[in-house]
Amino acid sequence: MNARETLSADGFVRFEASQTLALLGAEAAAGWKAFADSWNDLPLDGFMADGGRYRRRRFAAFSAAPGVLTRKPHQPHWQSRDYNPLNGGVQRWFEPVTPEIADHPVTRGVIRAGLDLFHSITADPPIAWHVELHQFRIEATADKAGQPTPEGAHRDGVDWVIVMLVDRRNVDSGVTDIYAPDGTGLGSFTLFAPGDAVCVDDHRVLHGVTPIRPRDPAQPAVRDVLVTTFRRSPEG
Repeated sequence: MNARETLSADGFVRFEASQTLALLGAEAAAGWKAFADSWNDLPLDGFMADGGRYRRRRFAAFSAAPGVLTRKPHQPHWQSRDYNPLNGGVQRWFEPVTPEIADHPVTRGVIRAGLDLFHSITADPPIAWHVELHQFRIEATADKAGQPTPEGAHRDGVDWVIVMLVDRRNVDSGVTDIYAPDGTGLGSFTLFAPGDAVCVDDHRVLHGVTPIRPRDPAQPAVRDVLVTTFRRSPEG
């Protein structure tokens, strides 16, 4: 089956790094290092209700349609507590994604690839999608694990989600698990190589990632991902 057929049948589809980079194109592949290096400039996430200081992030929102991509004015990220019982229910004003990364060939390539994949298999797709872009860094030390999904297995409250690994250094665990709504496990795998990715149908499946710890306890562990979500409107 191709990616559309797999996503339609299973509710999720994985891409190896080589497949992702082929989809993103030569310009994106050539600019990958500068794109990945931008994760070294992510501010601390100050909205962690568990008091955790293991997550850094930036955020941006776009309007996207086939052939058209426009960045929206900076805005808060909001989720219902139905979807995020830990951090939901409040407007979270994260620092914005820099203009260079918002307009980077990798960013544009990911959104374009998502549109190509999702638009054609969405019943009554919108004229333009509300797309949210999240740069995440999860950090861990020998005495403190990092939590990629502190809310546990969850839905994001959108239509479609792309999770793409950008970097993974000295990390033990960080396993991605996919579940049916009744808790049945549908898949378990690890994003290892920069560019490894998974796309999920947020209406049909839940996803989560196990805590990370350093493989070498004398060194910190870092897991960088780009999460891109698509929904019909900001109100969902």
